[in-house]
Amino acid sequence: GKYKSMYKRPYTDYCFLNSIMDDRGILVKFPNENIMSRAFTKVGTAKKSQGNSFRKGITIDVHDKELMDEYIALKDLGDEIARFKKERIDVFKNLVNRRKKALNTKKKKYDNKSEEFKILGKREKEIKALEKSTNDRFKEYTDKNYTNEIAKYGSLTTSIKYYEILADIELVLHIEADKDVMEDIRENIYNLKAIGRSEDNVELIGEASIIELNKKKIKLKNIYSSYIKREVIEEKMILLGSGNNESITSRGTRYLLNKNYKIVDGQRIFNKVNVLYTGNYKTSSKQENYIDDSEEKELIVSFI
Repeated sequence: GKYKSMYKRPYTDYCFLNSIMDDRGILVKFPNENIMSRAFTKVGTAKKSQGNSFRKGITIDVHDKELMDEYIALKDLGDEIARFKKERIDVFKNLVNRRKKALNTKKKKYDNKSEEFKILGKREKEIKALEKSTNDRFKEYTDKNYTNEIAKYGSLTTSIKYYEILADIELVLHIEADKDVMEDIRENIYNLKAIGRSEDNVELIGEASIIELNKKKIKLKNIYSSYIKREVIEEKMILLGSGNNESITSRGTRYLLNKNYKIVDGQRIFNKVNVLYTGNYKTSSKQENYIDDSEEKELIVSFI
Protein backbone atom coordinates (compact mmCIF):
# COMPACT_ATOMS: atom_id res chain seq x y z
CA GLY A 1 0.00 0.00 0.00
CA LYS A 2 0.84 3.69 0.25
CA TYR A 3 -0.04 6.74 2.31
CA LYS A 4 0.21 10.49 1.87
CA SER A 5 1.26 11.75 5.29
CA MET A 6 1.93 10.76 8.89
CA TYR A 7 1.17 12.56 12.14
CA LYS A 8 1.21 11.80 15.85
CA ARG A 9 -1.80 11.73 18.17
CA PRO A 10 -1.39 12.08 21.96
CA TYR A 11 -2.91 9.66 24.47
CA THR A 12 -2.74 9.14 28.23
CA ASP A 13 -0.72 6.08 29.19
CA TYR A 14 -1.84 4.35 32.40
CA CYS A 15 0.83 2.36 34.21
CA PHE A 16 -0.12 0.31 37.28
CA LEU A 17 2.86 -0.33 39.56
CA ASN A 18 3.57 -3.77 41.01
CA SER A 19 3.21 -2.52 44.59
CA ILE A 20 1.47 0.31 46.43
CA MET A 21 3.76 3.32 46.68
CA ASP A 22 2.96 5.61 49.61
CA ASP A 23 4.86 8.62 48.28
CA ARG A 24 4.13 8.93 44.56
CA GLY A 25 1.64 8.63 41.73
CA ILE A 26 -2.10 8.27 42.18
CA LEU A 27 -3.65 6.03 44.83
CA VAL A 28 -6.66 4.22 43.29
CA LYS A 29 -9.14 1.54 44.30
CA PHE A 30 -10.43 -1.18 41.97
CA PRO A 31 -13.85 -2.82 42.29
CA ASN A 32 -12.17 -6.21 41.78
CA GLU A 33 -8.73 -6.98 43.20
CA ASN A 34 -8.05 -9.49 40.39
CA ILE A 35 -8.61 -7.09 37.48
CA MET A 36 -6.52 -4.03 36.57
CA SER A 37 -8.71 -1.81 34.39
CA ARG A 38 -9.92 1.74 33.77
CA ALA A 39 -12.79 1.02 36.17
CA PHE A 40 -11.13 2.48 39.26
CA THR A 41 -11.79 5.25 41.77
CA LYS A 42 -9.17 7.90 42.44
CA VAL A 43 -8.43 8.08 46.16
CA GLY A 44 -5.57 10.56 46.27
CA THR A 45 -2.82 12.14 44.18
CA ALA A 46 0.74 12.96 45.26
CA LYS A 47 1.56 16.61 44.59
CA LYS A 48 5.36 16.40 44.40
CA SER A 49 7.89 14.02 42.87
CA GLN A 50 9.04 12.92 46.34
CA GLY A 51 8.42 13.51 50.05
CA ASN A 52 4.68 12.76 49.87
CA SER A 53 2.74 10.29 52.02
CA PHE A 54 -0.81 9.11 51.51
CA ARG A 55 -0.84 7.46 54.91
CA LYS A 56 0.40 10.53 56.78
CA GLY A 57 -1.46 13.04 54.59
CA ILE A 58 1.68 14.87 53.48
CA THR A 59 1.42 16.97 50.26
CA ILE A 60 -1.44 15.00 48.69
CA ASP A 61 -4.80 15.84 47.15
CA VAL A 62 -7.57 13.68 48.63
CA HIS A 63 -10.27 12.84 46.09
CA ASP A 64 -12.30 10.44 48.24
CA LYS A 65 -11.95 10.93 52.01
CA GLU A 66 -13.95 7.80 52.90
CA LEU A 67 -11.68 5.57 50.81
CA MET A 68 -8.57 7.36 52.07
CA ASP A 69 -9.66 6.66 55.66
CA GLU A 70 -10.29 3.02 54.68
CA TYR A 71 -6.83 2.76 53.11
CA ILE A 72 -5.13 4.23 56.21
CA ALA A 73 -7.12 1.89 58.48
CA LEU A 74 -6.06 -1.10 56.36
CA LYS A 75 -2.39 -0.09 56.52
CA ASP A 76 -2.71 0.28 60.32
CA LEU A 77 -4.36 -3.16 60.49
CA GLY A 78 -1.50 -4.57 58.39
CA ASP A 79 0.99 -3.30 60.98
CA GLU A 80 -1.06 -4.84 63.79
CA ILE A 81 -1.21 -8.19 61.97
CA ALA A 82 2.57 -8.08 61.39
CA ARG A 83 3.16 -7.40 65.11
CA PHE A 84 0.74 -10.15 66.16
CA LYS A 85 2.48 -12.61 63.83
CA LYS A 86 5.89 -11.73 65.21
CA GLU A 87 4.91 -11.65 68.90
CA ARG A 88 2.34 -14.46 68.98
CA ILE A 89 2.21 -16.68 65.88
CA ASP A 90 5.97 -16.98 65.37
CA VAL A 91 6.51 -17.64 69.10
CA PHE A 92 3.79 -20.31 68.99
CA LYS A 93 5.40 -21.92 65.91
CA ASN A 94 8.80 -22.07 67.61
CA LEU A 95 7.23 -23.68 70.67
CA VAL A 96 5.38 -26.23 68.51
CA ASN A 97 8.52 -27.08 66.55
CA ARG A 98 10.48 -27.67 69.74
CA ARG A 99 7.65 -29.83 71.14
CA LYS A 100 7.42 -31.91 67.91
CA LYS A 101 11.18 -32.39 67.92
CA ALA A 102 11.11 -33.55 71.57
CA LEU A 103 8.27 -35.99 70.90
CA ASN A 104 10.08 -37.38 67.87
CA THR A 105 13.21 -37.94 69.98
CA LYS A 106 11.17 -39.76 72.64
CA LYS A 107 9.44 -41.96 70.04
CA LYS A 108 12.83 -43.31 68.93
CA LYS A 109 13.28 -44.87 72.38
CA TYR A 110 10.23 -47.12 72.02
CA ASP A 111 9.11 -49.87 69.71
CA ASN A 112 6.55 -48.60 67.20
CA LYS A 113 4.04 -51.17 68.47
CA SER A 114 4.41 -50.25 72.14
CA GLU A 115 1.77 -48.35 74.13
CA GLU A 116 4.22 -45.52 74.89
CA PHE A 117 4.92 -45.04 71.18
CA LYS A 118 1.17 -44.85 70.43
CA ILE A 119 0.59 -42.26 73.18
CA LEU A 120 3.44 -40.10 71.89
CA GLY A 121 2.14 -40.47 68.31
CA LYS A 122 -1.34 -39.40 69.41
CA ARG A 123 0.07 -36.34 71.17
CA GLU A 124 2.09 -35.49 68.08
CA LYS A 125 -1.06 -35.59 65.91
CA GLU A 126 -2.88 -33.33 68.39
CA ILE A 127 -0.06 -30.78 68.28
CA LYS A 128 0.01 -30.86 64.45
CA ALA A 129 -3.78 -30.43 64.35
CA LEU A 130 -3.51 -27.44 66.71
CA GLU A 131 -0.75 -25.98 64.56
CA LYS A 132 -2.80 -26.36 61.37
CA SER A 133 -5.91 -24.93 63.00
CA THR A 134 -3.97 -21.89 64.26
CA ASN A 135 -2.36 -21.27 60.86
CA ASP A 136 -5.69 -21.67 59.04
CA ARG A 137 -7.52 -19.28 61.39
CA PHE A 138 -4.73 -16.70 61.14
CA LYS A 139 -4.66 -16.93 57.33
CA GLU A 140 -8.46 -16.77 57.07
CA TYR A 141 -8.58 -13.64 59.25
CA THR A 142 -5.67 -12.01 57.40
CA ASP A 143 -7.08 -12.76 53.93
CA LYS A 144 -10.61 -11.64 54.78
CA ASN A 145 -9.78 -8.47 56.70
CA TYR A 146 -6.53 -7.33 55.12
CA THR A 147 -4.99 -9.13 52.14
CA ASN A 148 -8.10 -9.23 49.92
CA GLU A 149 -9.07 -5.66 50.80
CA ILE A 150 -5.65 -3.99 50.44
CA ALA A 151 -5.27 -5.80 47.07
CA LYS A 152 -8.07 -3.58 45.75
CA TYR A 153 -5.77 -0.57 46.10
CA GLY A 154 -3.00 0.22 43.68
CA SER A 155 -0.56 2.89 42.55
CA LEU A 156 -1.12 4.45 39.17
CA THR A 157 1.17 6.71 37.16
CA THR A 158 0.10 8.51 34.01
CA SER A 159 2.07 10.09 31.19
CA ILE A 160 1.38 11.60 27.80
CA LYS A 161 2.56 9.43 24.91
CA TYR A 162 2.02 9.49 21.18
CA TYR A 163 1.08 6.97 18.53
CA GLU A 164 1.63 7.40 14.84
CA ILE A 165 -1.28 7.81 12.47
CA LEU A 166 -1.01 7.42 8.70
CA ALA A 167 -3.33 9.59 6.63
CA ASP A 168 -4.95 8.76 3.29
CA ILE A 169 -3.88 5.13 3.30
CA GLU A 170 -4.52 2.96 0.26
CA LEU A 171 -4.06 -0.79 0.75
CA VAL A 172 -4.25 -3.75 -1.60
CA LEU A 173 -4.39 -7.08 0.24
CA HIS A 174 -3.74 -10.38 -1.50
CA ILE A 175 -4.89 -13.29 0.67
CA GLU A 176 -4.19 -16.93 -0.13
CA ALA A 177 -6.57 -19.37 1.58
CA ASP A 178 -8.96 -22.25 0.95
CA LYS A 179 -12.32 -21.67 -0.73
CA ASP A 180 -14.44 -21.48 2.44
CA VAL A 181 -12.19 -18.85 4.01
CA MET A 182 -12.15 -16.81 0.82
CA GLU A 183 -15.94 -16.85 0.58
CA ASP A 184 -16.23 -15.92 4.26
CA ILE A 185 -13.93 -12.93 3.71
CA ARG A 186 -15.87 -11.77 0.67
CA GLU A 187 -19.25 -12.05 2.40
CA ASN A 188 -18.11 -10.17 5.51
CA ILE A 189 -15.62 -7.69 4.08
CA TYR A 190 -17.89 -4.70 4.71
CA ASN A 191 -18.05 -5.56 8.43
CA LEU A 192 -14.33 -4.82 8.70
CA LYS A 193 -13.83 -1.93 11.14
CA ALA A 194 -10.05 -1.81 11.66
CA ILE A 195 -6.83 -3.45 10.48
CA GLY A 196 -4.18 -3.92 13.18
CA ARG A 197 -4.73 -1.46 16.04
CA SER A 198 -8.21 -0.36 17.07
CA GLU A 199 -7.34 3.19 16.04
CA ASP A 200 -6.47 2.04 12.50
CA ASN A 201 -10.00 2.48 11.23
CA VAL A 202 -11.10 1.25 7.83
CA GLU A 203 -13.08 4.08 6.24
CA LEU A 204 -13.83 2.67 2.80
CA ILE A 205 -13.72 -0.78 1.22
CA GLY A 206 -13.15 -0.42 -2.50
CA GLU A 207 -13.66 -3.99 -3.72
CA ALA A 208 -13.28 -7.60 -2.63
CA SER A 209 -13.03 -10.28 -5.29
CA ILE A 210 -11.60 -13.74 -5.81
CA ILE A 211 -9.01 -13.79 -8.59
CA GLU A 212 -6.59 -16.18 -10.25
CA LEU A 213 -2.95 -15.13 -10.19
CA ASN A 214 -0.67 -15.77 -13.13
CA LYS A 215 3.02 -16.60 -13.02
CA LYS A 216 4.97 -14.56 -15.53
CA LYS A 217 8.50 -13.76 -16.53
CA ILE A 218 8.07 -10.04 -16.81
CA LYS A 219 10.00 -6.92 -15.86
CA LEU A 220 7.53 -4.94 -13.79
CA LYS A 221 8.12 -2.10 -11.34
CA ASN A 222 5.85 -1.96 -8.32
CA ILE A 223 3.58 0.97 -7.44
CA TYR A 224 3.18 0.18 -3.69
CA SER A 225 5.39 -0.45 -0.68
CA SER A 226 5.27 -4.08 0.47
CA TYR A 227 6.65 -6.72 2.80
CA ILE A 228 8.87 -9.03 0.74
CA LYS A 229 10.32 -12.33 2.01
CA ARG A 230 14.09 -12.15 2.27
CA GLU A 231 14.56 -15.48 0.49
CA VAL A 232 12.65 -14.15 -2.55
CA ILE A 233 15.11 -11.24 -2.70
CA GLU A 234 18.13 -13.50 -2.20
CA GLU A 235 16.93 -15.74 -5.03
CA LYS A 236 16.68 -12.56 -7.19
CA MET A 237 13.05 -13.23 -8.03
CA ILE A 238 12.54 -9.62 -6.98
CA LEU A 239 15.20 -6.97 -7.53
CA LEU A 240 15.75 -3.99 -5.25
CA GLY A 241 16.65 -0.44 -6.19
CA SER A 242 15.88 1.62 -9.21
CA GLY A 243 19.35 1.26 -10.72
CA ASN A 244 21.07 -1.71 -12.30
CA ASN A 245 23.31 -2.53 -9.34
CA GLU A 246 22.11 -6.04 -8.44
CA SER A 247 24.83 -6.41 -5.79
CA ILE A 248 22.69 -4.31 -3.42
CA THR A 249 20.73 -6.83 -1.38
CA SER A 250 18.93 -4.58 1.08
CA ARG A 251 16.92 -1.40 0.56
CA GLY A 252 14.30 -0.96 3.26
CA THR A 253 13.55 -2.07 6.81
CA ARG A 254 13.95 -5.65 8.00
CA TYR A 255 11.28 -7.24 10.20
CA LEU A 256 10.50 -10.61 11.73
CA LEU A 257 6.74 -10.90 11.18
CA ASN A 258 4.48 -13.40 12.95
CA LYS A 259 2.81 -15.34 10.15
CA ASN A 260 0.94 -18.08 12.01
CA TYR A 261 1.29 -20.21 15.11
CA LYS A 262 0.80 -23.66 16.61
CA ILE A 263 -0.40 -24.35 20.14
CA VAL A 264 2.17 -26.47 22.00
CA ASP A 265 1.54 -27.33 25.67
CA GLY A 266 -1.00 -24.53 25.91
CA GLN A 267 1.35 -21.90 24.46
CA ARG A 268 1.31 -20.22 21.05
CA ILE A 269 4.53 -20.91 19.13
CA PHE A 270 4.79 -18.41 16.28
CA ASN A 271 6.26 -19.03 12.87
CA LYS A 272 8.32 -15.89 12.24
CA VAL A 273 9.13 -14.80 8.70
CA ASN A 274 12.17 -12.70 7.80
CA VAL A 275 10.94 -9.89 5.53
CA LEU A 276 12.02 -6.57 4.10
CA TYR A 277 9.60 -3.64 3.99
CA THR A 278 10.48 -1.69 0.88
CA GLY A 279 8.93 0.48 -1.80
CA ASN A 280 11.66 0.34 -4.36
CA TYR A 281 11.61 -3.03 -6.14
CA LYS A 282 10.76 -4.74 -9.40
CA THR A 283 10.47 -8.21 -10.85
CA SER A 284 13.12 -9.89 -12.91
CA SER A 285 12.36 -10.89 -16.50
CA LYS A 286 14.46 -14.01 -15.87
CA GLN A 287 12.31 -15.38 -13.02
CA GLU A 288 8.63 -16.24 -12.71
CA ASN A 289 6.61 -14.13 -10.27
CA TYR A 290 2.95 -13.97 -9.35
CA ILE A 291 1.28 -11.10 -11.17
CA ASP A 292 -2.21 -9.73 -10.53
CA ASP A 293 -3.41 -8.62 -13.96
CA SER A 294 -7.11 -8.58 -13.11
CA GLU A 295 -7.22 -4.78 -13.25
CA GLU A 296 -5.74 -2.11 -15.49
CA LYS A 297 -2.54 -1.84 -13.47
CA GLU A 298 -0.53 -5.03 -13.10
CA LEU A 299 0.56 -5.69 -9.53
CA ILE A 300 3.45 -7.74 -8.19
CA VAL A 301 2.23 -10.29 -5.63
CA SER A 302 4.69 -11.80 -3.18
CA PHE A 303 3.11 -13.87 -0.41
CA ILE A 304 4.77 -13.95 3.01
